Amino acid sequence: MTGSILVLGAGGFIGQQLVRSLVHHGEQVTAASRRHVEFDAANVETLVGALCEPEDFAPLVARARAVVYLASTSTPGSSVARPMEDVIGNLLPLTAMLQALQDRADVDLLYLSSGGTLYASAGEGMSSEAMHVRPLSYHGAGKIAAEYFISAWCSQYSRKATIVRPSNVYGPGQSERVGFGIVPTALGKIQRNETLHVWGDGSAVRDYLYIDDLVRLITAILAKPMPKGARVINACSGKGTSLNELFAVLEAVTGTALLCSYETSRSVDVSRVVMDPTLAKQEYDFSAATPLHEGLRRTWVWWNSTTR
Repeated sequence: MTGSILVLGAGGFIGQQLVRSLVHHGEQVTAASRRHVEFDAANVETLVGALCEPEDFAPLVARARAVVYLASTSTPGSSVARPMEDVIGNLLPLTAMLQALQDRADVDLLYLSSGGTLYASAGEGMSSEAMHVRPLSYHGAGKIAAEYFISAWCSQYSRKATIVRPSNVYGPGQSERVGFGIVPTALGKIQRNETLHVWGDGSAVRDYLYIDDLVRLITAILAKPMPKGARVINACSGKGTSLNELFAVLEAVTGTALLCSYETSRSVDVSRVVMDPTLAKQEYDFSAATPLHEGLRRTWVWWNSTTR
């Protein structure tokens, strides 16, 4: 296959890890982000700036064989009472890119959606790709809207797209930011002996996926020709862990108690989301290889090497 892989959102946690993996596998990568990131590799072209209009994307997609869209400016918490944040920050750039791709029949699209914000609680079962989605947050609503725009683009122009719905991704490289990731937030509190404020009683169950496992699935998807149309793939471990169980593993890994205060849960929070990994296994022979304890141990080692 010829042409580069255009990674949009290359400066983020997932983007940086993916670019480095693609480079390691010999791919030519165009890494676009809002801030500069040094990848220090001959086969990476770095572009810094906001891409907002079809004209911004056109010269980039013209020389790409695939586009990986990771860019996002919001979280379920940050978009509360602010739906325009998702429309302006997420949907407008995405639709501008789709417009630029309308004339590019040879370019595949991989879009990073969301699992935790789309799936409603499935009781004790697992959420599959065929399950009805019910976003509770504006962030989740923006993600499903993006999926529908991509599906319409595929239908109108006979294009190919894979929509990846990841579970809660964590690992080395994920910095502590308000509203982005419970693992770095908790590690920061442990390190500074501060109290972590928890929405709910800690019984909320989520599916945690180590960053290397997610990157491995994405690279496997990009390595194979995509079928026509828009296809959804869960990226997950298939194992549920409550917040309180997560905190216990973090305490065991760090050897330090985590101070917590529990507050009334929010309307945007789902009580349980555990995703079904069956389709990823069938299509790409993928399964999450990193146990939670080991993934958190590696994350803590990295954390101490960069934050002290």
